[in-house]
Amino acid sequence: MPTVAEKRRAFRALHAGGCFVIPNPWDIGSARYLQHLGFKALATTSSGAAWSAGLPDGDLSLDQTLAHFAALAEAVDVPVNADFTNAFADEPEGVAANVGRALATGIAGVSIEDQRPGTKQLYDIDHAVERVRAAREAVDAAGGDTLLVARSECYLVGVQNPLKVAIHRLERFAAAGADCLYVPGVRTADDIRALVAAVAPKPVNVLVGWQGSPGVAELAALGVRRVSVGGALARAAWASFLAAAREIAGEGRFDALAAATPGSELDAFFQSDVSGRA
Repeated sequence: MPTVAEKRRAFRALHAGGCFVIPNPWDIGSARYLQHLGFKALATTSSGAAWSAGLPDGDLSLDQTLAHFAALAEAVDVPVNADFTNAFADEPEGVAANVGRALATGIAGVSIEDQRPGTKQLYDIDHAVERVRAAREAVDAAGGDTLLVARSECYLVGVQNPLKVAIHRLERFAAAGADCLYVPGVRTADDIRALVAAVAPKPVNVLVGWQGSPGVAELAALGVRRVSVGGALARAAWASFLAAAREIAGEGRFDALAAATPGSELDAFFQSDVSGRA
């Protein structure tokens, strides 16, 4: 199994050119199967992890989140980027301390965002920049090899002229030391192209998963370096579960279970996966 340092070097290399997909597993099993499919890196999803614990997105504790990072980073041979929401802190000092703890879990990248938890408000831009700078200092203090991703949620909270706000914030975050920039909620080709140009040559992550999402080739042509799906894979799994469970509860029928993956197939995969890692 590669060392943490080797995973982090591989992760940085992925961001150096081209376009790659970084899907989001929600547990060890889904992480190992995504690795099996050939993905070169994975990213956690705060929503998927929370739902697996029977909680709404945002309600996992810091300790639960760090344990989740450690479990996934240890379970696979590929780099794992951590969705660290607001780093469980408002002030830069808290961000630095918590990012330091996250890095100790073996992750290869860490994402922090600029939305105040539980609100539709963003941190004031100067305060948000100080938070990114504090995260940068924590990464550097730990050796500097972990990739720092800075997110702006301006498309998700409903600010006016989100493209203008996003460009301003991403430019400031890049200057403060972010290695990769990310604006979930951006959808149009023109907006994506503008965001990529604003922070070039630093890489940009685009979140997909809506009906009619552009494909990898189209996003690559726009200059996107990294493509993630957030909680969409977890939601797809929940959709199949809910359809089958509701059919049983509401109709007393079991037709939806006919589409279930055979247990023998899953057993065979996980047996070979465990044997291959032994």
